[in-house]
Amino acid sequence: MKEKMDIKNLSNDDVKSDRIKLIDLKLEQAKGNLSEETASEIIDNFIEEINYHADLYYNKDNPEISDIEYDRLMNALILLENIYPNLKRENSPSVRVGGVALEKFEQYTHENPMLSLSNVFSEGEIRDFDRRVKQGCSGEVQYVLEFKIDGLSVGLTYENGNLKIGATRGDGYIGENVTENIKTIRTVPIKIAENRKLIVRGEVYISKEDFENINKYQEEHDLTIYANPRNLAAGSLRQLDSKLAARRPLDMFVFNLENIDDLDIKKHSDSFEYLNSLGFRVGEQYKVCNTVEEILEYIDYWTKNRESLGFEIDGIVIKVNSIAQREELGYTAKSPRWATAYKFPAERKKTKLVDIQVEVGRTGTITPTAILEPVRLAGTTVSRATLHNEDYIKDRDIRIGDTVWVQKAGEIIPQVIEASIEERTGNEKIFEMPNHCPVCGEETVRLEGEAAVKCINISCPAQIRRGIIHFVSRDAMDIDGMGESIITMLLENEIIKDISDLYYMNPEDIIKLDRMGEKSVSNLMNSIEKSKNNELWRLINGLGIKFVGVKGAKLLEQRYSNLDEVINANIDELKQIDEFGEIMSDSVVKFFDEEKNIETIERLRKAGLNFNSDKEKYSGINKIFDSMKIVLTGTLPTLKRNDAKKLIEARGGKATSSVSKSTTFVLAGEEAGSKLDKAISLGVKVIDEEKFMKLLELKNKEEVLEKL
Repeated sequence: MKEKMDIKNLSNDDVKSDRIKLIDLKLEQAKGNLSEETASEIIDNFIEEINYHADLYYNKDNPEISDIEYDRLMNALILLENIYPNLKRENSPSVRVGGVALEKFEQYTHENPMLSLSNVFSEGEIRDFDRRVKQGCSGEVQYVLEFKIDGLSVGLTYENGNLKIGATRGDGYIGENVTENIKTIRTVPIKIAENRKLIVRGEVYISKEDFENINKYQEEHDLTIYANPRNLAAGSLRQLDSKLAARRPLDMFVFNLENIDDLDIKKHSDSFEYLNSLGFRVGEQYKVCNTVEEILEYIDYWTKNRESLGFEIDGIVIKVNSIAQREELGYTAKSPRWATAYKFPAERKKTKLVDIQVEVGRTGTITPTAILEPVRLAGTTVSRATLHNEDYIKDRDIRIGDTVWVQKAGEIIPQVIEASIEERTGNEKIFEMPNHCPVCGEETVRLEGEAAVKCINISCPAQIRRGIIHFVSRDAMDIDGMGESIITMLLENEIIKDISDLYYMNPEDIIKLDRMGEKSVSNLMNSIEKSKNNELWRLINGLGIKFVGVKGAKLLEQRYSNLDEVINANIDELKQIDEFGEIMSDSVVKFFDEEKNIETIERLRKAGLNFNSDKEKYSGINKIFDSMKIVLTGTLPTLKRNDAKKLIEARGGKATSSVSKSTTFVLAGEEAGSKLDKAISLGVKVIDEEKFMKLLELKNKEEVLEKL
């Protein structure tokens, strides 16, 4: 007689933890001695119990057991599944733990195209949308308004009640199959009580609180700070290892039932009730509106109160409620005519301007920065913002102590927009740019026709520090382990005074510094030694010649055989270089006319740095990427980004930083963020490192274009 689990026979008055204890007891008694039939029944009971508590916790906010008890249930299930792997259910909640590592994501063609929405930005455009809708369909029109969650859009396909496919939106027609990562999201049901094929669309996101906690951890451990919740959510969902995705607190709202035709559902709002009954988390606080005035009132409220939400929204979606009217209105090539998205204006917040501090850049420019009472803005906490220059502050009459409006330029760089003059108390202070450099004490100057105030002392410690930071940076000499804090320590302890001193340091002097052990010093010295063999353009860029960045440095390397030829070039000769004009050419000549700069270069020569161009090395390589614009994003499996750039440029391509319609292709790695999204939305070809390496084996540009 087989063993029988009697969980279901417990009365509702029994404490849930007693149920769990019974399961643990039965498991312990039978472990290793179970028939497959009995093990199968126990696994089913575990799944039923876990799903019950997961629903209470994640969907109903009404947990009945502790996290420890829940984890004990899950661990017991995983233990049994490991003993009896053939009994692991396709819909087992254990898949939420993660465990699948893929080489790359497969492409997935959406059965129902996931089209984007048109955008509106004003009351007038909302009224125009309403007018077009009413002209295009019959009967009274009703709308449903929903939050436009700032996350990553995905489609879920269920067959026979089981989650079969979870895919990113991609270009609307082809996305990435991220099913294993989708399964790790606790609010996504793996099994539903519906046997018909079901396709839903939703938005994956990370809450504000979770985002802040993750960034706090990153900061405490000196790790990368994430820009905003959306990028973090997108990068997390695209982790090739689902174990990593499972560790990120991803969440999801479902906002559309894609294959609604074969259900007796007449309204979009009714589909929400249906989806909710199946266990999906549908959009919070959606509203059915009958008039434009109701729409405007709803939008106005959430424009002012969106900060009260626990997640980021960047607008309000307006949809026709009637399914029949949607069919009448139809679609354009890119978007449905029955829906649009109102986009919020760039978020502005008030806060106190506590102080204005100035920083000296490597070229001597003194830049004022606002020190703010921390304020949450467009997904991040802001405590500093740019004030650009002296004229910017005076034109807007911005004073220390003011209540100011802050906004992110392009949703990225915080800047002070204006002061709230009506809130002044009389205690505010007018800011004056310093007459003397705050670092070296030398007089500052403002050249005629320029907005910048500058320190022109080339021996200014701040400029030297910034110059060294630039010299060791990724786009220059790329010296691993040489961070800003280490450079500051080396300067303060007079171990270095300029860039050339980096190659003459005594390791014993560095070991004496705080937090500098033998291993870290050894690694640092090895990185410095390795940099001696860098390409010439890196050295030229690292020197910090005004107006000459990475691109200009590479053009000089392509034109000249060695650094000495660059040093001896005259203005007329330099002006013959493509994209070199009067100003750049003059700057190069003046830089090498400075005796101090030549002295530094000679010390670098004696240290053994490479002064020769690589142009001969690459002269025989076929220009298979000739005139192509190629964007790199994310972390590649084996190639460093700079190495990939080198391979592209040696073959005639241009490694650009932004995606546009003219981009030939995007080379994407893990945690590719907004650039990948933009490429997909524009229909730009995206490839991985494996395909990129295969392209390198081709002989001409035509073959590359054919293989893309």
